[in-house]
Amino acid sequence: MSRRDLLRAGFATSAGLALGPVLAACAGPTGTSGAGTLTLALNRSLVSLDNKLNQFDAHVTVQRAVRQALTRIGDGLRPEPVLAESFELASPTAWRVRLRPEAVYSDGTPVTVADVATALEMYQQVEASFVGNQFPEWPQVEQVDDQTFDLVTQRPLVGLDALMSNILISPAAANLPEELSDGVGSGPYLVTEANRGTGDYTLRANPDYWGPAPGVERVSIRFLPEETSRVLALRSGEVDVIDSISPDSAEQLDGLPGMNLLQAQGTRLVQLFYNFRKPPEHPLSRPAVRRALSLAIDGPSIVRDVLLDSVTPTDGVVPLSLDGAYEVGSFEFDPRRARQMLDAEGVDDLELTIIWESGEFASDAYVMEAVAQMLGDIGVRAHLRQFEPGGDLPTWRQGRGGDFDIIGNGYGNQTGLALTSLQGLFAGTPEMEATGDAFMGFVYDDIAGGITAAAAETDDERRAVLLEDVQRSIWDLWPAMWAFTQDVLLAHRDTVSGLDLLPINSYDLAAVRLEEG
Repeated sequence: MSRRDLLRAGFATSAGLALGPVLAACAGPTGTSGAGTLTLALNRSLVSLDNKLNQFDAHVTVQRAVRQALTRIGDGLRPEPVLAESFELASPTAWRVRLRPEAVYSDGTPVTVADVATALEMYQQVEASFVGNQFPEWPQVEQVDDQTFDLVTQRPLVGLDALMSNILISPAAANLPEELSDGVGSGPYLVTEANRGTGDYTLRANPDYWGPAPGVERVSIRFLPEETSRVLALRSGEVDVIDSISPDSAEQLDGLPGMNLLQAQGTRLVQLFYNFRKPPEHPLSRPAVRRALSLAIDGPSIVRDVLLDSVTPTDGVVPLSLDGAYEVGSFEFDPRRARQMLDAEGVDDLELTIIWESGEFASDAYVMEAVAQMLGDIGVRAHLRQFEPGGDLPTWRQGRGGDFDIIGNGYGNQTGLALTSLQGLFAGTPEMEATGDAFMGFVYDDIAGGITAAAAETDDERRAVLLEDVQRSIWDLWPAMWAFTQDVLLAHRDTVSGLDLLPINSYDLAAVRLEEG
């Protein structure tokens, strides 16, 4: 039997025995939070509502319900105005923005130009910032009047309206580069309870929200790390929505009464990325060796048998769903050729340490075990090291935790632009590497220069040529042993409506409605 058949058979047996009494006793929603409460169960602990410090893509839904940005990414992965009434290119190096006059914080004070300027300053002061690394340069705020300002850059910055969707605005007087655990926001919800230790939060509808009233009075956010527990909680009615589910769970829930699945091709790149901080004499410092190892990975089998066709193979260096992405190569499976190439490079008795964080992508442990076996088939020994969420893996990413060879990493994209992923992953500089901010030590001056040039090119045709050229140059370096784009998978009870899941793995929480079960 295939793994898919085994999963189906195993679930059918467990459902008939273990879950039968539970479902009989819980025919309708029985959440303990009370009527009018939507309960979300997250697979990653929401350690902060401040996205300048913590921006795992599934958490953005909650963070942006409390604090808002000038824009957001909507249908078609296009920027839409939120706190900005208008956001238009005034000159090659300046975007003119006008704030909504009705936009106010929960304490009744208006959103001001100074708040935007301070927010940009605070994001710049965050070390190893996920958001900061996606900006080729930081714009300066030049005020025009009480509601209008220009975002000015030294060079043209294409897509700044999309990038600003990641800068959440807070009152200037209370904004800090450290975590904002308290304070007011302009969003449709207020935080009434917060426990960052457990990852549990309670939100209440903001009675003075400047926009349309949210559809649910209360939102309860829970952290349930075990996927089995989240699936059971959804089926019993203890929770209403579970995010970022694996294909195994999707198969279990598909077709069950009262359950709904939402799936979309995502923008999050998952890759087995090489450590580019190796000394020149190390085998992994050679592109030919990196390519040879890639040939050992049977990607189609992993997609079919382990990930159950829930991912899209990546024929390039960024997800092809992004605007400006190009198909510049494909991962092939040829273990015989892999061994021949390693022999030609004089590589024998190679041992690799592969690290990743639990929950970084669906079925991560199964994938890593399969990869280790495939490497073993060409005579390469792989040692697997798994980190728990919230542990010290970030220090390893910065080159301060210890030595490793390959990291299983998911890199989200919240703008819909290929430039954003290219900037964050491949535009590292020596200055960035000095602080550990270059992604896995990937520093190539010509690559960074090509990305910078593309970001500054205002002519669409010329920018397209630059984008394709730089992506081909990156591919030739073989930065990843294997990569794929993970589909966005979410499950909810049929009492939930208005949940419009976007490819960026987020949705407008204020638009969700909850019916009595």
